[in-house]
Amino acid sequence: QVSLVESGGGLVQAGGSLRLSCAASGRVFSGNAMGWYRQAPGKQREMVATITWGGSTDYTDSVKGRFTISRDNAKNTAYLQMNSLKPEDTGVYYCSMELPNLAKYWGQGTQVTVSS
Repeated sequence: QVSLVESGGGLVQAGGSLRLSCAASGRVFSGNAMGWYRQAPGKQREMVATITWGGSTDYTDSVKGRFTISRDNAKNTAYLQMNSLKPEDTGVYYCSMELPNLAKYWGQGTQVTVSS
């Protein structure tokens, strides 16, 4: 079992920045991939950014150039640096981890609210 705990959410004005962290514990095997997803009110959860064990990244188009995902494998922690935030970035942000055996785990989520 893997436990994921997100932190760093909050309320910020448009144009501001936030940094989310996701700490993993439990049976965390090397070779996992981590990601950030978000869900806005009334919308489906969507992928924001993912990062492989080796550091390859992928982003949804709407955040490219503004968000940066990174990870520290020694600390089993992933980060999401969010700059130039927009009101449409508002939502609950969830951390995920997918193990090499394809088991996927989710955190409880952290609220990000961007005011205009």
